[in-house]
Amino acid sequence: MKRLAEEHVTAWKDSPRRKPLVIRGARQVGKTWLVENVLAKRFESFVKIDLEKRRDLHLHFTGNLEPQAILSHLELTAGRIIPGKTLLFFDEIQACPRAIMALRYFYEEMPELHVIGAGSLLEFAFGEISMPVGRVQYLHMHPMTFYEYLLAMGKEVMAAYILDPPDNLAESAQQTILTELRRYFFVGGMPECVKTYHDSGSMVATFQVQSEILDSYRDDFAKYLPRIDPMCLDAVFLNVAKSVGEQLKYTRLNDGHSGQMNRKAFDLLDKARVIHKIPACDPSGLPLGATANQKKFKASMLDIGLMQRICQVPVELELQQENLLAMYRGKLAEQFVAQELLAWHSSELFYWARDARGSNAEVDYLVVRKGKIYPVEVKSGTGGSLRSLHLMLEKYPNCPQGLVLYSGPSKKLPGQKLEFLPLYSVATLGDRRPAVV
Repeated sequence: MKRLAEEHVTAWKDSPRRKPLVIRGARQVGKTWLVENVLAKRFESFVKIDLEKRRDLHLHFTGNLEPQAILSHLELTAGRIIPGKTLLFFDEIQACPRAIMALRYFYEEMPELHVIGAGSLLEFAFGEISMPVGRVQYLHMHPMTFYEYLLAMGKEVMAAYILDPPDNLAESAQQTILTELRRYFFVGGMPECVKTYHDSGSMVATFQVQSEILDSYRDDFAKYLPRIDPMCLDAVFLNVAKSVGEQLKYTRLNDGHSGQMNRKAFDLLDKARVIHKIPACDPSGLPLGATANQKKFKASMLDIGLMQRICQVPVELELQQENLLAMYRGKLAEQFVAQELLAWHSSELFYWARDARGSNAEVDYLVVRKGKIYPVEVKSGTGGSLRSLHLMLEKYPNCPQGLVLYSGPSKKLPGQKLEFLPLYSVATLGDRRPAVV
């Protein structure tokens, strides 16, 4: 498999401004694979310390966190660690919060040593420690994008096409890509699921892997105790999946618990990166987050394949739908767009909503391209008034045009300030997000 993050970790290795790198992301998105199969090959030696398995090593982080003292203990277990030649990898670093704190001192006292940490649920460890702000860099890992999925399936030419402006591609070729996208809607981007589908060609086998991943997430929910009732977490998780694309209220996410408890569950799932909160905002200027309304929000799931599995989407029926945007009442398309936007363009995502008596309006997403804000609508066809999109463009003249993603070919309507784009072209919508920060 090839991951977009490969170029980012390679650039980190050779950067003169390098700091210890922490790879963040939900479980099973490929963090450990990236380090072991890409980065480790670029060093003379590689030392991996799994801090979840090797809890006996935690005691070496209980003292003053002096790097040389820590290394002298670790070398007894793992062998020589030589700055400039060895990659030191702390896997599951969240299991030992003081190891995260130690990264600061590796940066200050041993900057020539390449140190990398990876783990899920890092935010929960962060709650217990003082974070080494300014002393570490972060890389956010996502499930495999549609582009990465195509590469894994051996469709390199098709993958290259989705990064090009779609008006350069024949309509028949665009329809071929949309057919492949239909499969991605159900396979999703979790690396083990993509590998299973590549090796077996079986959707059923892939769905079994998705179920196992969801079970592992639910097992993780137990780790949040005593912070939250796992039953509440599970219910909120399910209802967020079923409500992708809809404006949410905490009280409606789970009837069995209070709105306050549901909010706590939602926030924990967001921190664990298995869901993503999408606030409404005022698109009159940048940054979009400055006007985010945390009380008016939608949400997306980590992965479209996991979403359809947890919702028990009737695959045999939905695969017969001609229009991708009609599948599962349009929710799969909205999830796909959110997932791709987060992976390609921004660690945050926003939408626009106006509540007015008798005249509510909502635009699905907002993207930023070269300092300009573009509203994005996910629609089932060129028909319809696109009333909300026109209303927003009229209200906010700083937005150059609206972008409409649909199941058809590229077309421009300059008189209406609209551009219609095939659904798969999300990667081309906005500025590429910074990788390592």
